[in-house]
Amino acid sequence: MDRHLAWDVDRVSFADENGEVASLPAAWTDIDPVDPFVVIAAGRCPFRVQDLLAAADLIDALRSPDVGKTTP
Repeated sequence: MDRHLAWDVDRVSFADENGEVASLPAAWTDIDPVDPFVVIAAGRCPFRVQDLLAAADLIDALRSPDVGKTTP
């Protein structure tokens, strides 16, 4: 098993049942301790505030008039 960054995403690589190397985002595994927010929310809140803020920033960036423009 190996942990590394790929495309700026924390990933975990492992050998599957056929011996082939596969990888998943570390957030999809139990390699890190459980997020306290997830434990306290107990399924009642599907989104963390920090994730909603990151999504809002991404949407703002995509709506920017500069998106899709090419510059010399």
